[in-house]
Amino acid sequence: MSVFLIDGGKALSGEVRIQGSKNSALPVLAATIVSRGECIIHNCPRLSDVDSSLAILRYIGCSARREGHTLVIDTGSVSRFDIPPELMRRMRSSIIFLGAMLARTGRAHLSFPGGCELGPRPIDLHLSALRQMGAEISEEHGELDCAAEALHGADITLPLPSVGATENIMIAASTAKGTTVISNAAREPEIVDLADFLNACGAKISGAGESTVVIDGVSNLTPAQHVLIPDRIVAATLMAAAAVTGSNIRFRGIIPSHLSAVIPVFRDCGCNIDMTGDGMSLTAPYRLKSPKLIRTMPYPGFPTDAQAPLMSMAAVADGMTVFVENMFLSRYSHVSELCRFGADIRVEGKVAVVDGVKRLSSARVSARDLRGAAALVVAALSARGESEISGIEYLERGYEDMELVMSSLGADVKKI
Repeated sequence: MSVFLIDGGKALSGEVRIQGSKNSALPVLAATIVSRGECIIHNCPRLSDVDSSLAILRYIGCSARREGHTLVIDTGSVSRFDIPPELMRRMRSSIIFLGAMLARTGRAHLSFPGGCELGPRPIDLHLSALRQMGAEISEEHGELDCAAEALHGADITLPLPSVGATENIMIAASTAKGTTVISNAAREPEIVDLADFLNACGAKISGAGESTVVIDGVSNLTPAQHVLIPDRIVAATLMAAAAVTGSNIRFRGIIPSHLSAVIPVFRDCGCNIDMTGDGMSLTAPYRLKSPKLIRTMPYPGFPTDAQAPLMSMAAVADGMTVFVENMFLSRYSHVSELCRFGADIRVEGKVAVVDGVKRLSSARVSARDLRGAAALVVAALSARGESEISGIEYLERGYEDMELVMSSLGADVKKI
């Protein structure tokens, strides 16, 4: 297994382009199954989660090749409706293939998804919605056997705005007979990106990005080209890295509105942020101020995926920050590792209280999930001395060549 060696305490500078969004890439790749032909997906990052999605596509009979950051996916020869457990367990979002497989083949046999351990992420919302659309689903020993002679439209009200369930319904409903209405739908930018791809393929989806989404089913979808949106969580992580190192960095290829809940936190910390076209510059003060309260919420609220890297920022800010994690039960696994750097953090249930210290010290730490790994990188960049971070395989699920990106900005990061 690889580790990062990071000699921290160095100011960063320069310019960085934000990679394509992981959380857009995965549902878009699944949705290509319904299009029956060659789709071209641009701005797709090199990530292990993307590789896992490609492995699933190839297993069911598709061809897939990469040309730089462009993927060419030909789904014209889908020959299977099952996905083996070893592929499903590689990532938590693999359940997104369920709606696509039902729409394409009328059958799906797969196991429950795997991925980072963030506490329960029930898929009952996905199953309930697809059952309302005519799917028959049986569950036994962690496996799902699904069949739908013909999916049909339905009025579906989600008890909570689940991103994955909204995506699964949108994909399945695109070629279902009749109209599907999703109430209390997720509003994330990745939902809009998926709808843009499906509409480019001939789907009729309106309201994406709002709480009510309407899908008028069409008889079939045709292949299309699509450019994935930039990754807002990677942007927030790199902003945190700039903040903790007292740096001045310019970010290119971002959509500022996607960071509307994150940017005010950095300004509260004393960072100066300037917007210019598709770019943004961040200049950090000598000592950050504490952001006081960060409460994770569904979009457009503060994203749960940005909680961990910003906790590393709060750990060296002047004052106290209270984090309230409302999205997952087990999303503080990084706290004990941050404390190895000398951070002062106390956790009680869904609340974490961070008393900022003047500086962190180097440590040997281990990542346990994707965003926790990013938090450890941010902490190590601010710490004095050389730190060692293991569990880098988690980081590589969502961050492309993090060591090269940070090195290009002047950080001392080695992957061994």
